[in-house]
Amino acid sequence: MENLSLIEKDRIIEMAWEDRTPFEAIKIQFNLSEADVIALMRKELKRSSFNLWRKRVNTGVSQKHLKKRNPEITRFKCALQKTISLNKISKR
Repeated sequence: MENLSLIEKDRIIEMAWEDRTPFEAIKIQFNLSEADVIALMRKELKRSSFNLWRKRVNTGVSQKHLKKRNPEITRFKCALQKTISLNKISKR
C-alpha cells in the first residue's frame, strides 16, 4: 500500500466514496482488500471524513459489498465514468 502513487491513492479514495463501486472493483484494479482500503482511508482522510465514510458504507445507502448490491446492477462504474482497466487511471 505504501508503493502507491499519489494519483493511485486519489483514485482509490474516489472509488471508495462512490456508492456503486464495490470493494471488489478496487481489489481487481489495485489489488487492495477491503481492509487495505479502510486502512488507506483512515490514514488519508480527516477523522470526521473517515467516520462519515464508514457510517455511509455500513448503513446500506452504499452498495460497497456485492452481496448487498441490487442484482440488476451489473457494472462497477457509473455511466459517466470513463473506462478504467486494471491499473490505468482515467483522465478527467
